[in-house]
Amino acid sequence: MTGEPNLPRPLAARPTTAADIAARLDRLPASPRLLTLVLLLSLGGFFEIYDLIVTPYIAPGLARSGLLATTTATFFGLQGIAGFIAATFAGLFVGTFGLGFLPDRYGRRAVFTGALLWYCAASAVMAFQSQAEGLLFWRFVTGIGVGIEIVTIDVYITELVPQHLRGRAMAFNQAVMFTAAPVAALLSYVLGPTAYAGIEGWRWVVLVGCFGAVAVWFIRRAIPESPRWLADRGRIAEADRIVAAIEARVQREHGAPLPAPQAARATAAAERTRAGTGTTPYRTRIAMLVVFNLFQAIGYYGFANWVPTLLIGQGITVTKSLGYAFIIAFALPIGPLLALGVADRVERKWLIVGSALAVVVFGLAFGQLREPWLLTVCGVLISLAGQLISVSYHAYQAELFPTAVRARASGLVYSASRVGAMLSGFLIAWLLRQHGVAGVFVGITGCMIVVALAIAVFGPRTNGVPLEDLSR
Repeated sequence: MTGEPNLPRPLAARPTTAADIAARLDRLPASPRLLTLVLLLSLGGFFEIYDLIVTPYIAPGLARSGLLATTTATFFGLQGIAGFIAATFAGLFVGTFGLGFLPDRYGRRAVFTGALLWYCAASAVMAFQSQAEGLLFWRFVTGIGVGIEIVTIDVYITELVPQHLRGRAMAFNQAVMFTAAPVAALLSYVLGPTAYAGIEGWRWVVLVGCFGAVAVWFIRRAIPESPRWLADRGRIAEADRIVAAIEARVQREHGAPLPAPQAARATAAAERTRAGTGTTPYRTRIAMLVVFNLFQAIGYYGFANWVPTLLIGQGITVTKSLGYAFIIAFALPIGPLLALGVADRVERKWLIVGSALAVVVFGLAFGQLREPWLLTVCGVLISLAGQLISVSYHAYQAELFPTAVRARASGLVYSASRVGAMLSGFLIAWLLRQHGVAGVFVGITGCMIVVALAIAVFGPRTNGVPLEDLSR
């Protein structure tokens, strides 16, 4: 099933090429139907983010239970919270780097569904582990599924929405997905400190995220396969039926004929795609995005995964640190909502650069402050800037590669962020032990400066440019 009703052929001459399919999609105006498709994909992503973002909120419970320690004697100690973070991102690396090709081979829709079921099941098993080794192994397995899902959702949305809505669609997607952050923080605040029915609170927090499996079937029935992917695979008739159904729905919603598609652009994308991603400009783009992802992940997760611990390091008690972390977590969905107003108006590369520099300013301030309300304000501002980076680069890196290898190339560059995030746990633990909270933010500053320089110097402009033109 495609999730679209069978409707008569409307609105345009029957397409014969992938370029025609793309042109028809790109002329669509904003509409409830397109918003619904993005919302459904985002709801699947909600559980992905919940599973990913839960780490800092269950960390105190893991330490309190004796399963893991807050810090370890050696840099790469696996018996601490840093080992849990490393297991998460090791799995994410395998999912993005090793299995990122799956959406290109089997389709966006099938992999979206399978990955969601994968990480929900693995997370449920993890919640019942009683030894550190089992906990870390199943966290690794969970991370693989989450890694595949992250790549799939990015390319799925990028291909479904028209060129003039890509930034806003990704901002809306991130806003929906990151509502999982305050949900995870609230549940951890309520459930984390105590046990219920003889089960520790952190285990309940993990199990709540497994309810995503229940939503899978309903979401899958309502979303179509990516017409761009189908057309690129030569399945033009299937792509045509899906686009025709979307066109008819959007036209009914607007009550007026749709604008005529622009002349289909025949590009060299197909030929270049067949040669792989090793040709110019892809080599430059891959190198730029590998550097960007590596350093932004250290900076972003160096703060996000350690918020409660960093607050404790600034003199705030454990209970209050979880409360303040809950407040800071609200910036995660609010940041993308604020980005809705600028995502397609301000060039994406400059949004990334400006946000990275904002993290530098507010991060250095955080390392010097002691007042709880000032720390909270700075924490919120760091989170807002981090989310603006996230909104922008999730759209940005999916735009820069052609349809046939979009998921594989996005997974390749995104896997660098998994390495960075994995290393961030050990690096932040070491910096915190050796140099305190101020030293942590000096390290984050250096990472964000590299991020800003990489995108500012080497990043192309993408706002409003057809995906097919970006593949020239």
